[in-house]
Order: sequence, then C-alpha cells, then structure tokens
Amino acid sequence: MKTHRSNVYARNGVVAASQPLAVSAGLEILRRGGSAIDAAIAVSAVLAVTEPGASHLGGDAFVITHNAMKREQVAFNGSGEAPHQATSDQFKGKIDHHGFKAATVPGLVSTWFEIHQYGGNLPISDLMQPAIEYASSGIPVTSGFVRRIAHHLKQYPETSLFEELKFSRSLKAGELLLQEQLANSLESIAHEGRAAFYQGEIAQALIKASGGWFSPEDLEKHRTRKISPLKVNYRGVDVHGQPPPSQGMILMEELLITEGFDLASLSEAERIHLMVEAKKIAFQDRYEILGDPEFVDMQIDELFSQASIKSRQRLIDKERANVQPVNYNQEGSDTTYFLTADRDGNAVSWIQSVFHGFGASWAIPGTGIIMNNRLTGFSLDAKSPNFITPGKRPAHTLNAWLATRKDGSLAHVGGTPGANIQVQTNFQLIINAIDLKLSPQENAEAPRWQHLNGPSYSDAEENFNGLLQIEKRVSPDVINELKELGHEVQEIGEFAHGSSVQLLEVREDGTYVAGSDPRTEGHAAGI
Repeated sequence: MKTHRSNVYARNGVVAASQPLAVSAGLEILRRGGSAIDAAIAVSAVLAVTEPGASHLGGDAFVITHNAMKREQVAFNGSGEAPHQATSDQFKGKIDHHGFKAATVPGLVSTWFEIHQYGGNLPISDLMQPAIEYASSGIPVTSGFVRRIAHHLKQYPETSLFEELKFSRSLKAGELLLQEQLANSLESIAHEGRAAFYQGEIAQALIKASGGWFSPEDLEKHRTRKISPLKVNYRGVDVHGQPPPSQGMILMEELLITEGFDLASLSEAERIHLMVEAKKIAFQDRYEILGDPEFVDMQIDELFSQASIKSRQRLIDKERANVQPVNYNQEGSDTTYFLTADRDGNAVSWIQSVFHGFGASWAIPGTGIIMNNRLTGFSLDAKSPNFITPGKRPAHTLNAWLATRKDGSLAHVGGTPGANIQVQTNFQLIINAIDLKLSPQENAEAPRWQHLNGPSYSDAEENFNGLLQIEKRVSPDVINELKELGHEVQEIGEFAHGSSVQLLEVREDGTYVAGSDPRTEGHAAGI
C-alpha cells in the first residue's frame, strides 16, 4: 500500500503524537535519559498548552504501560468522580454541558504523579519545563488550533472562556499565543507537587469559583487508580485494554467475537460487515452494563467467557445486516492520544481529554486551566448502571491499548481520539496489524469506517439502526456490496474519518517501527 508518509524506524526511543511540539518535548526528555513514562508526562503537559480544546489540566487520562524488564502491564485510570453535590435532582432532564456543574474532579494531574512514582526517572519539575516554556514564551498557533476555537464559538458564541484565558476570538494560524496564567499553574505543580492542584491555590480557586459545588473533600479524596488492564488473547497475541469505567471492554469483546471468523480470507466487504455487526453487539452490552465498578457489579469475566462470546457470534448473520434498534450514548469527541517508548523497551499508551470541545467551556479563574464536562457522561435514568451519584465515575469513552507476544515482549501500541469511534477505530487497527499484517504507517493511512447509532446521524428520522460512514477511497464495488447486505452507507471524504491514530510495532529484534495519522497535525519521530 502506497502511503503519504514513511514508517519511522528507531532503536533508542519513539514518540508519536498529534502535535509536533509535543513530540519534540518527548524526544528531548528521552535524549536526557528519561524513561518512556517521563517522556509521556512531558508530552501530556505540552498538549495542554498546544491543544487546549482537546485536553487540559482540568481533564482526565487513561494510560497503559509496558515494563520490558518485568514483562508487566499496568493500567492507570485517571478519571474523576462526581462532586458531592452532583445528584440527579440538581438537573432538569439534562446535565449541563457548560459551566462548572458539567465537570467531574479532574484526574490528569493526579495521573502525572501516580505514574511518575511507578516508573519516572527525572524530576517532575524537569518534565514540566517544556510546557512551562511554551505557555510563558508563547506558541505560534496552528490551523487546527484556530479551527477548534471557531467551531466552539459557532456552537457556543456566548462563552466567556476565551476572555478568561485571554485568547483572541480572531486568532490566525501562526500568531503567537501567550498563556501566562497556565504557565504559573504549571510552575506551581512543578515545584509544589500534586498538592498544588488538589489542596493549594488552584484547588481553592476552584472551590471558591464554583460556590462550593466542588468541596475540599472532593478534591483531596481523588486518586488515580493503578490497576491490572483487561486482557484477551487474539490469534496468539495478548491485547491489553482499559478496564471499566472505560468502554475498553467493547474493544475486547469485538475482538473475541470476530476471532471466530477467518477475517484475513474474507473480501473487504465481508470483513467490514462482520466487524460492524460485532460492534453493534458490543455497544449494546456497553449500554446495558457499563458503569463505575466501585458502584456496580459488572461481571466482565462472564461477558468474555467462551459461552457468552459464542452466543453473540450466533447473532451475526453473514448475509444480512442487523437493522434492529440499538441503544447508544452520545459522547464528546475532543481528546488526544499519544505513545512513547524508550531505549530499554518500556512503552506508554496514553489518552487524555476534556470530553467535548473545550470541555465545560469554563476555566478556573486566574489559573488558565480549562475544566472538563465529563459529568455529562452520566445517565439521569435511575435504572442505568451509569446513573449519576456523588463520588462515582461516569462511563468513559477513553481507552488505550497495547499488545504483547506469547513470551511477554511488546508487539504493538496504539490508540486514537474519537469518542464512541475510538473503540471502532482501535478494532480496525488491531485487525489490520494482526490479521492483515499492515505496517504502522499503512495502518494509520488505511481507509476507515465508523458506524454511528441513532437517528441524529441520518436523514431518515425513523432510522435507528445507524449509519455506516466509509471513506470514499474504498471501492464502489465494496460500497454496493455493503448496501446489498442491508447497511445504510454514506461515503465521506478520503481522509474525513473522525480519528487521529498513532501506532507502534516492535519487531522481535527490538527495532521500533512507528506510524502517524495524516488526518492530524502531528507525526512520529525516533532517536
């Protein structure tokens, strides 16, 4: 397959991210002897400066790490809890999308310190320096940065967010943007540690500005969970994914369902059909059972059992699309994913978000920190496992993954932003890598599909079985065959899929091969 970019080959470390300055920061840390975890923290902080519409200090993070020496994988769940006042009777039929009442306790900063304790080499103060310098000295904004602001203003013109942050509403690509308040907040975190955010001046500013909606206890009690990832074996490769409340369970279930079919031998249309049908089944399971495992008993092992998977495989008709109504959740899509790997073979798969574009469209006054609107991920239906409750974490779209060989060595790392599209894209990435043997760059550029549930995605109000969008690089014959199978298909632009993939393959001799999505402004680079 001809690609627009080449694979990146390296031996001593790799960074792949959606923003070039973040990639440079990660490489700098690796060159100074930092670990993959050190580089990841630096990249994460820079992305808050360079992509504030997608992720920020007021957002969340989910991470999976690979320790090469121990052959160990660890998941870090950096999602925040609903504050003590966030009960269903506080909302009239719908949770606020904007303002502090839309936010959960931020988990990103906590994740920096939790993961650094696990595998960081350099001081946190050193890791914050690239982000501090970019915030204080300024960055020339990209066209993507400008488009995000314009898009948000079109949807929410009355927002005061940009006045608070001192962003011009008419920024142009290449113009210098200073973020002095954010630089000061990063300086405080760099030198005062985690307490600066959850107990110090930043915490006090949030508590005061929210009128007590957030309490000292809400912030002090928060912690990033360090847990074992979900793991399923797919065609001899162990895929490690995010446990609940992440919807990473969907990715695992999709793989287990399709392992019952010889995807490599099928035509492109047959393969897409089977994968879309598996997606529908897994998303219905997500809707019915996903919630915070500290509040609801989810029985994931039972869901992944051979009997359960076989029962779901029998639901797939290879000759016809299932057009029955499928329950779904509307989710935010503004997120950023990146990966890092170091000279010792350690790797990090990291995704962070403020949920919808610019999150709650509300910043903690005087701090430059944008808050998430993740509280909107809850349900107001008391029967739902995802029912809003103080101290509970909402069901999350965020998921990242990596894969290891039978001997425990690292084989693949990957991920993407894209809300509910995430687990569909990651599904395609893993199938492309393992079944179709695509290289990382071929995989990053391959045509993609996305199945969108609900009538809001279709011109036909009565159509609840969803719309299958496919990039028009797929041949007309494949499109027609899918239509004949009963799918409602819509062709989209050649690279219009809502994803931004970063990928890494690790060869058995230890060589890194990385790829990056041309649908984004970033790239992959190595040392």
